[in-house]
Amino acid sequence: MDLLCIFLGISFTVWFTLLLVFIIVPAIFGVSFGIRRLYMKTLVKIFKWATLRIERGAKENNHLLYKPYSNAIIAKDPTSLEDEIKEIRRRGGGGGSPGDDLDPASEFEMSDIFYFSRRGVESIMDDEVTKRFSAEELESWNLLTRSNYNFQHVSLRLTVLWGLGLVIRYGFLLPLRVTLAFTGVGLLVVLTCIIGLLPNGRTKNFLSEKVHLMCYRICVRALTAIITYHDRENKPKNGGICVANHTSPIDVIILASDGCYAMVGQIHGGLMGVIQRSMVKACPHIWFERSEVKDRHLVAKRLSDHVEDKTKLPILIFPEGTCINNTSVMMFKKGSFEIGSTVYPVAIKYDPRFGDAFWNSSMFGMVSYLLRMMSSWAIVCSVWYLPPMHKEEGEDAVQFANRVKAAIARQGGLVDLLWDGGLKRGKVKDTFKEEQQKLYSKMLVGTQEDRSRS
Repeated sequence: MDLLCIFLGISFTVWFTLLLVFIIVPAIFGVSFGIRRLYMKTLVKIFKWATLRIERGAKENNHLLYKPYSNAIIAKDPTSLEDEIKEIRRRGGGGGSPGDDLDPASEFEMSDIFYFSRRGVESIMDDEVTKRFSAEELESWNLLTRSNYNFQHVSLRLTVLWGLGLVIRYGFLLPLRVTLAFTGVGLLVVLTCIIGLLPNGRTKNFLSEKVHLMCYRICVRALTAIITYHDRENKPKNGGICVANHTSPIDVIILASDGCYAMVGQIHGGLMGVIQRSMVKACPHIWFERSEVKDRHLVAKRLSDHVEDKTKLPILIFPEGTCINNTSVMMFKKGSFEIGSTVYPVAIKYDPRFGDAFWNSSMFGMVSYLLRMMSSWAIVCSVWYLPPMHKEEGEDAVQFANRVKAAIARQGGLVDLLWDGGLKRGKVKDTFKEEQQKLYSKMLVGTQEDRSRS
């Protein structure tokens, strides 16, 4: 029994010393020994070998290795509603050329129905919204069965390598990462509560910034996150609003480990509520009660008051309002663009080879999602700080939001979509349906006017 206690004591001492020397202390000073990048390069070489081996086995066995994934199942040239209906009427009438005008003697033809029927079927087959809320299939295998839906035995060596990876991820990396996560969150709660006792001033702001950075960097290491930051000269400044595309809840940690932000969100209960209450004691974050979230004027007032104070940290906002699967950027809510403050766009792009960062909230709860993240190989991503942007003269909030969104999509190599991310859980707004009806009505009215003039 004594030997067991001594062994456990030595193991704990060694474990804590390694944490302190290689993770906690470097996180305090913001330095890295390069271990994570060496680990990433090693993984890339292993993945390449595994992919070549499994592709060769799949070819020999003549079976489909990867689930088909495409951003555009139906390839077609973009054409207007009027042009397509012209073509349908021309073919249905059996004459005319593609450039001819619509038949002025008719206001409506039964063949027009085929246009809307075809577009409906195309939307079902190639729904560019729904597929943004499911994980993308990889072009190479990363030794995770969750990323290869057709995984099967190929060779003994590959199976042994997969089993060894399973032991490393769940036997070593997962316990280490869970320990780091509890350490980072625990230090954040305790230290921010202590700093909250200090009077407001430069000392409190300085200590709060250092504590937040240290704790977020520990949490980043809890995910073995390897982050490359670009154009740091464009980092958000006090009195501004930082807007970024949203893939995962860990987007907050990714950005906050490189600079401090004022968070915006709804007040929660449980552990999240404890963290929120402790954070706001040390830093002026903006938390809303559930009843206040739907009050747009109150939210705008709180945000405006914050950005007008140039001593306060920049606000971090994800205007999409939901997580998208790292392939595209969807509609930005206009609220954060109505304030009139300087907007600092940030593009975040994850490398899915090492772990899928996308949070499918309809499939996984927060705890199960975090466990998936901590049992992945690593979280690798790139962050681009774009030059600050301002609302131009004569530009409304929606146009400004679309311009910022387009810049983020362009920099991150993402697809720029106009659809609302709220369609993840809600129905299509009637305005979208009415827009198509208006286009068709306008076409018919135009035909009537041409006939009356003639």
